[in-house]
Amino acid sequence: MPRTKSASSGLSSAAQAPGRQAVLSRFFQSSGSLRSTASTADPAEKFTKGDSRKRSLGNDGPIKKKAKKVLGKEEENTSGISGNPEPKKCLRSRIVLKSLEKLKEFCCDSALPQNRVQTEPLRERFAVLPKCTDFEDITLQRAKNALSSEDSKSQANQKDSQLGPCPGDFRKASDCKPFNKRSKSVYTPLELQYIDVKQKHKDAVLCVECGYKYRFFGEDAEIAARELNIYCHLDHNFMTASIPTHRLFVHVRRLVAKGYKVGVVKQMETAALKAIGDNKSSVFSRKLTGLSMWFSLTLLHVNPLIRLDDSVNIDEVMTDTSTSYLLCIYEEKENIKDKKKGNISIGIVGVQPATGEVVYDCFQDSASRLELETRISSLQPLELLLPSHMSELTEMLIHRATAVRNFKQLTSGMEFMRINGTTLRNLEILQNQTDMKTKGSLFWVLDHTRTSFGKRKLKKWVTQPLLKLRDINARLDAISDVLHSESSVFEQIENHLRKLPDIERGLCSIYHKKCSTQEFFLIVKSLSQLQSELQALAPAVGAHVQSDLLRTLILETSALLSPVEHYLQILNEQAAKVGDKTELFKDLSDFPLIKKRKDEIQDVIQSIQMHLQELRKILNRPSLQYVTVSGQEFMIEIKNSAVSCIPADWVKVGSTKAVSRFHPPFIVENYRRLNQLREQLVLDCSAEWLHFLENFGEHYHTLCKAVNHLATVDCIFSLAKVAKQGNYCRPTLQEENKIIIKNGRHPMIDVLLGEQDQFVPNSTSLSEDSERVMIITGPNMGGKSSYIKQVALVAIMAQIGSYVPAEEATIGIVDAIFTRMGAADNIYKGRSTFMEELTDTAEIIRKATPQSLVILDELGRGTSTHDGIAIAYATLEYFIRDVKSLTLFVTHYPPVCELEKLYPEQVGNYHMGFLVNEDESKQESGDTEQVPDSVTFLYQITRGIASRSYGLNVAKLADVPGEILKKAAHKSKELEGLVDLRRKRLKFFTDVWMTHNVKDLQTWVGELGTEETQTSLPH
Repeated sequence: MPRTKSASSGLSSAAQAPGRQAVLSRFFQSSGSLRSTASTADPAEKFTKGDSRKRSLGNDGPIKKKAKKVLGKEEENTSGISGNPEPKKCLRSRIVLKSLEKLKEFCCDSALPQNRVQTEPLRERFAVLPKCTDFEDITLQRAKNALSSEDSKSQANQKDSQLGPCPGDFRKASDCKPFNKRSKSVYTPLELQYIDVKQKHKDAVLCVECGYKYRFFGEDAEIAARELNIYCHLDHNFMTASIPTHRLFVHVRRLVAKGYKVGVVKQMETAALKAIGDNKSSVFSRKLTGLSMWFSLTLLHVNPLIRLDDSVNIDEVMTDTSTSYLLCIYEEKENIKDKKKGNISIGIVGVQPATGEVVYDCFQDSASRLELETRISSLQPLELLLPSHMSELTEMLIHRATAVRNFKQLTSGMEFMRINGTTLRNLEILQNQTDMKTKGSLFWVLDHTRTSFGKRKLKKWVTQPLLKLRDINARLDAISDVLHSESSVFEQIENHLRKLPDIERGLCSIYHKKCSTQEFFLIVKSLSQLQSELQALAPAVGAHVQSDLLRTLILETSALLSPVEHYLQILNEQAAKVGDKTELFKDLSDFPLIKKRKDEIQDVIQSIQMHLQELRKILNRPSLQYVTVSGQEFMIEIKNSAVSCIPADWVKVGSTKAVSRFHPPFIVENYRRLNQLREQLVLDCSAEWLHFLENFGEHYHTLCKAVNHLATVDCIFSLAKVAKQGNYCRPTLQEENKIIIKNGRHPMIDVLLGEQDQFVPNSTSLSEDSERVMIITGPNMGGKSSYIKQVALVAIMAQIGSYVPAEEATIGIVDAIFTRMGAADNIYKGRSTFMEELTDTAEIIRKATPQSLVILDELGRGTSTHDGIAIAYATLEYFIRDVKSLTLFVTHYPPVCELEKLYPEQVGNYHMGFLVNEDESKQESGDTEQVPDSVTFLYQITRGIASRSYGLNVAKLADVPGEILKKAAHKSKELEGLVDLRRKRLKFFTDVWMTHNVKDLQTWVGELGTEETQTSLPH
């Protein structure tokens, strides 16, 4: 086993390395020094516990004195004070040191910590390694202009410092090289390069290119070994691990997916060109060429189109960064200086590297920061760029946003319906509220797209419903055309879309010159084929496509893609697929520099081939040919028995048992020249490739427009598939403020239930001219929340331009949907459940208009009954009287329902239908003991008020113990009777107050006596 062998060899080498002895105390930091490994008693006691026959008691005194003296000197040596002019020798016992060396190896080989280095650095692992924090000492060491002259004994004082001075006496500072204090070995030039880069990027895992592989050093190597399951070992001063160059993008994605920032350090020189340069004796120059994080993974020098490599497990390394934003947030300084809480100015800029999209906004926000939360909820940024100081309320929101990821989308002005972050969550538009996944959301129901860029476009549609009737009807006309068309043109276009890669992301990579030849060829070839196919379909599109929107999109796309064919003709397909830039371009007339370099290479090869004739004469072998072995070209192969005839100035390249291979002086010189020209050709081709990409980038915006057209077509096809599901209708959109739905269904629940469990449809009728407020009561779990969500979701689908799950639907343009649902506190904002409830309600009151749809679910339940009723009553009356918006109000408070009497034309009372089942066994046995009623839910909206909520039925369904249920039922009956009696007494008091004659008073007294006699409660 290689790992076992390495561990054993490391143990033996450690025991022979005295330079590591100075840092052993780091493994025992809790003790302070090596002597803590012994007993805490007097050190000399270990001598007194031996056999008395071997020594006399009279010798105890000198032994104790000697032991104390040894330990005192040891303590001085371990103190590591560099200023001591006369350091003492280390007098540690050899046996103790060997034991500690083995103990140290045991500590290194123990179980590895499972937490990441990012959250808790490994402070006590592999003590022979320098830490990132020690790199500053290296810089200081280099900055010293002179070192004081010391003899070799003074180096004993440097054992506990990370970097010691150079060994030797009276050495000048210019000759001094930093070295590792543990291994006592000088840092190699490659290690120094790594240290320089690591100093600037201490939070990144660095991959350093070294020839045919990428290497990790130090703690980066430990991270790579743990996360990538690769081998890690000690090399010189650092632990090191390596990966092959062609697997770089795979491993980078794995590290990024695990939360690390990864930097790629590229080698900027080649061996042949370096050999003829002025710095041929120095290390290869390297520099950091890319930093990769979640949001910027596409900008790294790796291939984002993983499908090109069939050996890669896509599910293992693929990270969805295509819809990820880097978001920058800025507040005005006055916000912080004056500690303003409300009416503050905030600006944001969001960048999506995968597609090049930039969004920005500047807005006024209140103390609740709802506007900022809405925009964060819309974009779902993977990384936030924040100023050094922000207001307290904004920081609290940021903490909450980074802790709970449940966001998407950005709205702007009056172009789209306003849907804030709270509504996005409550209506489950982008993700469900159970496990925060896409399944069960509105987007999941509507998403039948065939392309990645189409999926991103549909997500924007879902979160940005339209407000203009013309645009909505254009989408509906396009969907209707797809549904009713008998032509095969739409099916052909959909098949072409299915074959496309992520063109939007690929174009962004090309524009930033980060793409490979394989990716470029794949993107351009796909676009060229699509352009040819759309051009061939143009006559059929003009004849059979009735929708103006679809016809325009398809025909314009063909014209916008016309430039790509020219660039495709320039490339050599085979060279592009394998990444060979030297053979990439077919016609070199447009690339004179490459042509010149290739001519020079051909001249050198021709001269080498001509020299073969002379070699044949020298060796007297007319059939002599050059041989190539392991990449070494132009070698002369001679049998070992004939080596004596080889000239002395020939260079032996290699040999086997049978033959030897040589390079004549002429070949040595010209072969070196050939390699230099070949590497220069690679550099020239790379430069021409970048210039080629720059020319192609001039068409970037045109091609992006074409991709946007394709995404729109894909979204229309997706919504058409939704409409084909059955029992979907085309909604009628109007400017008038109304929502009329006949037998509507909840879109997500309807799909999740499937055909086995049929969803119970419900109708809705709200209009500004008649009833615009619905007060909904009914038993718990009766379907109230599902019903009000259904109404909002149907309105959103209609304004997206989609068919809706109903028999008929007439929807007036809704400018915003506001929801207040659920009960949860907000620890990050320091708000209780009731405070959170009222804060959201206050925002709705401030921003709702008569064209808005307002949904309030059980407002006031977070406080006492009387306060809750008062708040719910007053809030709903404000919406009825002042805001005049379409409102769905769910409540369990009967007094709120009395608003129907005050506003009979605007308000209607409804409840979710149910049946109360009497317990037959109880009636037969004559049992008078109180038990909860059994309720059957009908899930049907019904006019009228539900007098009870039947909460005990829910407790029964939740398997609450029967004893508790009986007690609760008895108490519920008692309280209901008490409340009814008080209500009746209040009514009687009102009646007597309004009585004006004795006859009416006598009638009232008689009625009161009858009621008092019938009740069983005490007065």
